[in-house]
Amino acid sequence: MSDTIERIKCLIIGSGPAGYTAAIYAARADLKPVMYTGMQMGGQLTTTTEVDNYPGYPNGTDGTAMMEDFKNQAERFGTEVRFGLATKVDLSKEVGGIHKVTIDETTIIEAETLIISTGATAKYLGLESEQRLIGGGVSACATCDGFFYKGQDVVVIGAGDTAAEEATYLANICRKVTLLVRKDYMRASKAMQHRVEKTSNIEVKFNTELDEVIGNNVVEGVRAINNITKEKEVIDVTGVFIAIGHKPNTEIFKGVLDMDETGYLITEGKSTKTNFPGVFASGDVQDKEYRQAVTAAGTGCMAALDSERYLGALK
Repeated sequence: MSDTIERIKCLIIGSGPAGYTAAIYAARADLKPVMYTGMQMGGQLTTTTEVDNYPGYPNGTDGTAMMEDFKNQAERFGTEVRFGLATKVDLSKEVGGIHKVTIDETTIIEAETLIISTGATAKYLGLESEQRLIGGGVSACATCDGFFYKGQDVVVIGAGDTAAEEATYLANICRKVTLLVRKDYMRASKAMQHRVEKTSNIEVKFNTELDEVIGNNVVEGVRAINNITKEKEVIDVTGVFIAIGHKPNTEIFKGVLDMDETGYLITEGKSTKTNFPGVFASGDVQDKEYRQAVTAAGTGCMAALDSERYLGALK
């Protein structure tokens, strides 16, 4: 453990659109923010090859390049970006209290305000072929990547509301959507199930699992297996959408910050305030509804403004 404890006005943990936008606004407000990026610098967006729906990029951009743009802008205004992972927190319940965050289990940072932008991690099945083709036709976000498969055939994996929503969204864009459901029923709400049933170009295959994603550099199809008969079939598709949920990166805050039953941080009203004064949450760590780069950036801005106003009120 480091003997020297650093104290700063604004600590941001997690990068991505939310963290970098918070950094831009906090730096411009002279909060002298320090950011620890987490293990995946740039967040989930760096697993997306093309970003075509973020304003200001008329010709689209690469997800990693876009996050590098965000990072450069944050640094231009004075943000200090450091690579490291928050591993422990000791938060103060007092207004004006100091929050302690341990980085990489060795370095303690004391912060007057803390902005949490640790995001969420998409759940995947863990198949080698699936992991290899992430960004090459395998995606966990239909609204992010669906446009690239306009007029093509795709497959969606999942059985809940997320899978039903992704399938119906894609059905408006794609020629055919095949929905693979592991059990003999869907977990989605009745309303969402009815929507799937009424969509003519969605085919639901029950008791069916993804066995392999076929393709070298890009998806060329999938091999599915019926888990009752053990029969396998190849389905010709160009896109595979994994819709089995996301896991918010909130492990170190369990038992400390208020969160819902799935681990997403709960914020107060339309603000980014958590149940601890001076602690704010932005991006996918507190948003399970939209999960878009542009909405994450918006809450990052809000978190920085909330931090500025909190510190201003203490004077």
